[in-house]
Amino acid sequence: MRKPNAVRTLYGHVMHELGQRIVSGRVRPGEVLPREESLATSLQVSRTALREALKVLSAKGLIESRAGVGARVLEERYWNQLDADVLAWRCASMPTDDFVDKLVEMREIIEPAAAAAAARHRTDEQLAAIEAGFALMDASTTLDEWAKADLAFHDAVLHATGNELLMSLFSVIETALGMFFVLSARNASNFKYSLPHHQKVLEAIARKQPEVARNAMQAMIGDSQANLKKHRGRGRKKAGA
Repeated sequence: MRKPNAVRTLYGHVMHELGQRIVSGRVRPGEVLPREESLATSLQVSRTALREALKVLSAKGLIESRAGVGARVLEERYWNQLDADVLAWRCASMPTDDFVDKLVEMREIIEPAAAAAAARHRTDEQLAAIEAGFALMDASTTLDEWAKADLAFHDAVLHATGNELLMSLFSVIETALGMFFVLSARNASNFKYSLPHHQKVLEAIARKQPEVARNAMQAMIGDSQANLKKHRGRGRKKAGA
């Protein structure tokens, strides 16, 4: 008999496997998943582990189960798009131009306002955390180090708002932001190209200048978007050459 933790490990594996299939489009909305017995056999897991995985996917809005019908994949509008797993699966199966554009739009809505709020409300301790993130970015020597430090910087800015809803939001969008930062830096001739923008945001927050911080963050996001669009253009030219 399997131990409970073994079942949990298996259902986690099954959840990720089925979740990736759905989010990547390999299983389309409206499709009905195979019957439990057949699906459990193909995934080489117990029906208990499969049922646990399906419950989690249902809670994330990816599927619905109906008696006599089985588990049916729901349309994207029902998915919990800000769920950490769903975001991770989207990032793993993309990024498409459309998804990147939506990430930029999300950042434009949230981060300039957060920078302004941080400038109004930050404490000395919170400012020190932002400065620490910036110092790590400045000292980074690899793309991975840069991306990790970049996340730390933006996390510190959200925490400096003093708004617990914004603070918790970071843990939700962290995966998507991490992917965006890596993609943006990778497509630049120098992955530290945006360091001056981060410095302007830091200085405005330090001086408690909300509108300056807002504009500096907006400029940072706009610059990274322009960098990605430039890369897309080069890629399309090569493809058409």
